[in-house]
Amino acid sequence: MELYYKDLGLIEYKKAWDIQKQTLKKVIEHQQPDTLYLLEHPNTYTLGKGANEKNLIADESFLEDHRISVIRIDRGGDITYHGPGQIVGYPIINLNSVNKSSRRYIWNIEETIIRTCKFFGIKSGRNEQHTGVWIEDRKICAIGIKLSRWVTSHGFAFNVNTDLKIFKGIIPCGITDKAVTSLEAEAGKKFDIQEVKEVVKNEFINVFGY
Repeated sequence: MELYYKDLGLIEYKKAWDIQKQTLKKVIEHQQPDTLYLLEHPNTYTLGKGANEKNLIADESFLEDHRISVIRIDRGGDITYHGPGQIVGYPIINLNSVNKSSRRYIWNIEETIIRTCKFFGIKSGRNEQHTGVWIEDRKICAIGIKLSRWVTSHGFAFNVNTDLKIFKGIIPCGITDKAVTSLEAEAGKKFDIQEVKEVVKNEFINVFGY
């Protein structure tokens, strides 16, 4: 199978969302192969279709001080944070041609990040109650997807050198009894974001069989 990959760099959320929608249409119509975008966003809180606005606890001064945009979007899930130092992945994949299972698809994304963490010497895994990738009770990667005619959009947010203080403005994914973490927090050092992107891309290819 063929995969088109592009690093979009640091890009505004709405601009990347437009790119996703354009790509989704092309993949559905078989005008473009399965696609993976990796990127970073400026500080943004996104609320999924089922989000409870009470999980946005930041006041206006917090939002202004940290220059945080708040956007309601069409993926599943509750509220999450995107920002610099976090690798966001938008796989736009036609599941009709592989395995029409959203559960398997999410498992594969989790596996991609678990393998990436392992590459950098960090042991991570799954949580039976919550999607995403976890290190004990600390989430290092959030996942929120949308399916359109069995073609995926949105995706995952993997904390690498993320400013974890900005998570204090929300109840991440509506989960009150768990913490968030990052590669930097776990390893006690910063990582080269481009190097981590390359590992994520390679592990994604391996897990999904491209």
